[in-house]
Amino acid sequence: MPKRPPSRREVVLTGAAAAAGAGLALSGAATSYAADVPLIGTYDVVVVGSGAAGMTAALTAAARGLSCVVVEKAPTFGGSAARSGAGIWIPCNEVILAAGVPDTPAKAAAYLAAVVGADVPLVRQQAFLANGPAMISSVMANSPLRFRWMEGYSDYYPGLTGGMPNGRSMEPDQIDGNILGSELANLNPPYMAVPSGMVVFSADYKWLNLSLVNAKGLAVATECLARGTKAALLGQKPLTMGQSLATGLRAGLISAGVPVWLNTPLTDLNIESGSVTGVVVTKNGSAGLVRARHGVIVGSGGFEHNAAMRAQYQQQPIGTDWTVGAKENTGDGIQAGARAGAALSLMEDAWWGPAIPLPEQPYFCLAERTLPGGLIVNAAAKRFVNEAAPYSDVVHTMYAKNPTDPDIPAWLIVDQNYRNRYLFKDVAPTLAFPDAWYTSGAVHKAWTLDLLAADIGVPPATLRATVARFNSLAATGTDSDQHRGDSVYDHYYTDPAILPNSCLAPLWLAPFYAFRIVPGDLGTKGGLATDARARVLRPDGTVIPGLYAAGNASSAVMGHSYAGAGSTIGPAMTFGYIAANDIADTV
Repeated sequence: MPKRPPSRREVVLTGAAAAAGAGLALSGAATSYAADVPLIGTYDVVVVGSGAAGMTAALTAAARGLSCVVVEKAPTFGGSAARSGAGIWIPCNEVILAAGVPDTPAKAAAYLAAVVGADVPLVRQQAFLANGPAMISSVMANSPLRFRWMEGYSDYYPGLTGGMPNGRSMEPDQIDGNILGSELANLNPPYMAVPSGMVVFSADYKWLNLSLVNAKGLAVATECLARGTKAALLGQKPLTMGQSLATGLRAGLISAGVPVWLNTPLTDLNIESGSVTGVVVTKNGSAGLVRARHGVIVGSGGFEHNAAMRAQYQQQPIGTDWTVGAKENTGDGIQAGARAGAALSLMEDAWWGPAIPLPEQPYFCLAERTLPGGLIVNAAAKRFVNEAAPYSDVVHTMYAKNPTDPDIPAWLIVDQNYRNRYLFKDVAPTLAFPDAWYTSGAVHKAWTLDLLAADIGVPPATLRATVARFNSLAATGTDSDQHRGDSVYDHYYTDPAILPNSCLAPLWLAPFYAFRIVPGDLGTKGGLATDARARVLRPDGTVIPGLYAAGNASSAVMGHSYAGAGSTIGPAMTFGYIAANDIADTV
């Protein structure tokens, strides 16, 4: 079963208490600005945030014949989604079914229930599963977006009932950025740039990591280069992953005549007679009221860059410098909802993943901790986790064990044989790492394990013993200590040439390297409590009229777990779609 955070309960606070705890000044839960803030626009629907949740909501509202505006705090559109690999987890959608994925609603429901457990009401799980496929079809009908199945990218718990070892996840297909014209300049840049001259999909990285030692890896690298060459000859600006997703959604909004106001942060919700009737924003340096005739949808992201909120709600050590979420995500929509009386839940959790705190930005560590020839140790130089486990589980384990067996930071240990074979981040095999990685303390290198242990402050004898034990397990192909390789998922980012277990290989060739591992994240996953219709709820379970939420501004339908690649973006888009349709259905 998926691992749950130990001794954690779902946090549900009154809006007033939550806002006060976050250092917010409260002048009453219900505030009307209609009398003292100039009106700068009136629409049927106002959407806060231009990420995957917000733009999908706006696209849906427009398709249903509603007038809509998107207000965005950042000078760019796309939010964290634009920065991401843009995996999308939506069971039973038309794209994966056409690709031959043997999914059924019954399998999907059984699997999601097994992953999420009692953390999320069944009715919300059902709403996600029932609306997800229709959302994908609607997005394709109302935008230039197309999608492709990520074949082989296993569900994260394929052994559970309904789990798919070959995966359900998909990603956006290639799109030409020229379709946006001058608006392309306002696209939030990616977290990590694609190699120059190449067109790379998320699913390609598995093989690019192996391009020096694997024939398919070389073939995929050649294909990526050929795509890039073709696009250049055609005069295209080829985009994939999150850049494609955000571009396609924005193009759909342009076609539908939906404006996106950049540099327009949310100040507060406008509430009249107990109902949310619009938003107060700062536009061109002045406060303005944007009225919503029928509803406000908050899709403004999480609070990963709000140090006070992270300190209040989440375990220590925590900070804002280990996340890869968009820097504008400071919980503005969550705080505004709390002031309006909303309940908050799952605030203690995030879309965790082991990260290496490189000086330029944290690096969310996926393949590197899974590839054979590496292991993760704690402060005592002992292994404490399956390095290839789903990334959220690794960090849950780090936090669970840290108070009694310190493992923050932990250390990923590899040898030169590993470095000679595999890409590491964007550094090709055999090439030296940047000097800044070493001077920052994120990476250490030594010619013996004893010297490496001294550098990172762990017991040398224990590190030698741990590596010797790991090497003996690698020789047999069975990790009886941490069960690395027992799950199909463990083998996704691995080397098929390594036998008998593609996850395991000994460390033997000096020099040795240690990479500092901290609890990173893709964003927080707690926020405004919502029902199956994406309506925001008060602590007593009643609905705040006119207020909806989706994406990381809302409490995640995945609860404390993570069903598969794209479990952030898939539900975000789906509940944005649900919210817009609910508004349209009640007009």
